[in-house]
Amino acid sequence: MKTVLFGLLIPFIGTAAGSACVFFLKKELKNGVQRALTGFAAGVMVAASIWSLIVPAIEQSAAKGRWAFLPAFIGFWLGILFLLLLDHVIPHLHRNIDQAEQAEGPKNHLSRTIMMVLAVTLHNIPEGMAVGVVYAGLLSESANITAGGALALALGIAIQNFPEGAIISMPLFTEGKSKTQSFWLGVLSGAVEPLFGGLTILIASLVVPAMPYLLTFAAGAMLYVVVEELIPEMSTGTHSNIGVMFFAIGFSLMMALDVALG
Repeated sequence: MKTVLFGLLIPFIGTAAGSACVFFLKKELKNGVQRALTGFAAGVMVAASIWSLIVPAIEQSAAKGRWAFLPAFIGFWLGILFLLLLDHVIPHLHRNIDQAEQAEGPKNHLSRTIMMVLAVTLHNIPEGMAVGVVYAGLLSESANITAGGALALALGIAIQNFPEGAIISMPLFTEGKSKTQSFWLGVLSGAVEPLFGGLTILIASLVVPAMPYLLTFAAGAMLYVVVEELIPEMSTGTHSNIGVMFFAIGFSLMMALDVALG
């Protein structure tokens, strides 16, 4: 159980470590750096979705023969639709930041801060679920998941959470928040990961046959975030090839971790 608890906390530690950059860096990250870090995060999440979530789900459903893809297909689409619903319930990042920037005075900064924290928190929910469902599969011993594979996913998400923490804390400091406030807001955005990870383990342990659906649900949710948010962010402006190259680096690193530790 200690191994599972540590695995759930690893991504959160990555977010906290990234948020701590506000104490060591003087200026907001340059656009090129943000684009590179966003591309890296997208690459990690795509690789994790494939090798740590979708592939184990299909392998677990192998007994269904030609229909082995069906649980993965259904779970994937449930994850996509879940994030689509959240995007409508929680105001969309870009639209509301644009509205906040058109406002004047302190309310402008407050609105931008709230939208930024909400957006990153929204992105962290499927990541927490992904780690939770993989460790649930490890505990159930029924999803072809090894301790190394679960650790690889947790480490991969922690790696991509590090720049994510910096990307949220540094702009908050630039906009007038203190370094301590910026740090804790960044940390807060990652607190949902162990929470949703624990809830997912609880649900999965009660319904073991649902494991393939849960694995691919998390994959669909993560890929929704990548395509809807991260890829557009890494491709905007000039030198978009920076984001593409770091996408490849993140993808290959997560692939290597999954094979080496799995």
